[in-house]
Amino acid sequence: MSTETAAPAVNPQRASAQAALKENLREYGLVLALIAIMVFFQFTTNGVLFKPVNLTNLILQNSYIIIMALGMLLVIVAGHIDLSVGSVAGFVGAVAAVLMVQQGWNPILAGLACIALGGLIGASQGYWIAYMRIPSFIVTLAGMLVFKGLALWLLGGASVGPFPKEFQLLSAGFIPDVIGRLTLVAPTLNDQGGPIPNTGLSLHGTTVLIGVAIIALMFWTAIKSRRNRESHGYEAEPFGLFIVKNLVMAAIIGFLIFELASYRGLPNVLIVMGVLIAGFVFITKRMTFGRRIYAMGGNVKAAALSGVKTERLTFIIFIIMGMLAALAGLIFAARLNTATPKAGLGFELDVIAAVFIGGASALGGVGQVAGAVIGAFIMGVMNNGMSIMGVNIDWQQVIKGLVLLGAVVFDLYNKNKA
Repeated sequence: MSTETAAPAVNPQRASAQAALKENLREYGLVLALIAIMVFFQFTTNGVLFKPVNLTNLILQNSYIIIMALGMLLVIVAGHIDLSVGSVAGFVGAVAAVLMVQQGWNPILAGLACIALGGLIGASQGYWIAYMRIPSFIVTLAGMLVFKGLALWLLGGASVGPFPKEFQLLSAGFIPDVIGRLTLVAPTLNDQGGPIPNTGLSLHGTTVLIGVAIIALMFWTAIKSRRNRESHGYEAEPFGLFIVKNLVMAAIIGFLIFELASYRGLPNVLIVMGVLIAGFVFITKRMTFGRRIYAMGGNVKAAALSGVKTERLTFIIFIIMGMLAALAGLIFAARLNTATPKAGLGFELDVIAAVFIGGASALGGVGQVAGAVIGAFIMGVMNNGMSIMGVNIDWQQVIKGLVLLGAVVFDLYNKNKA
């Protein structure tokens, strides 16, 4: 008679949920980390962080970092680095000031010319990196110094402004409310029958409509993607985990939309960011171009042997990075309403940190758009929260450095464990 005891039965659904959580630990961890950081600063700032005005400022203050992080993601996934993005943004802002303020150019024409200039700068750096095989660290370090000096020369060491009002709308404007405000709570009336300021609650109707559409589109896309995986025989994450994940994301989006709608609605720059984020998600997940970037970053020799034109791909990536840095420079200049010689100082550090915190690998081949965006928001919330708390700038740098180091160590730990 055998003395062996049967192994305890394992719940398949539980095992599947644990496997899905382990596989997507980085993605879920980033979202949870962002929520935890925001809740922490909400309490330590006595509720200031979640106020509609501050949330709007948080978006405006970090828009240019997020936009550059999208391009930096492609650069890092491809196995390169770009240290010049801050200087390029500052230089392009200076060119915009000269064109619009001193030369009287039309803001739209000047903006398009500046973005084209950014593409040209990216092409000039990409040429040396892709075709002359000079390490990107060296080329972009040189670019950082060159364009910082050019900005200082172009502005003559002084600030130039203000910009035309039409140009300022790029960063300071809000979408028009074509529906009208939706009154949820009527304002309290004073003795003369007039409304008392800061009482009642009304929402920006167009913003609410856009928010509902975004949430509906998110659910539709998630369900369609899940069904496609199942129809092709791939294993999908447990249904319960799928529902919880999407409900949490919907709650975050809904809360943000509600807060913005209770103020002035969606900022124009948020629309620009949303279009760019959607475009880069499509590029990285649906296009052959995006898959080739990941293949090149994973193993450049194997990618070249499989037919990928790695030189041209690298060249195009740096053109895209230059154009996004130029757009970020325009947004930053529009927000300040002036071009200054110090514009863009240190931007490259926040951009690179956002991408690495978002899960990109320093070795290339790994990284997601959603991670880069969340990483940028983590950096932005930390900057905003610590500033409200009155933390000195020196300690802010120390804390951000430790967070970046911790994110990289966490990433390496997961890879070694796997």
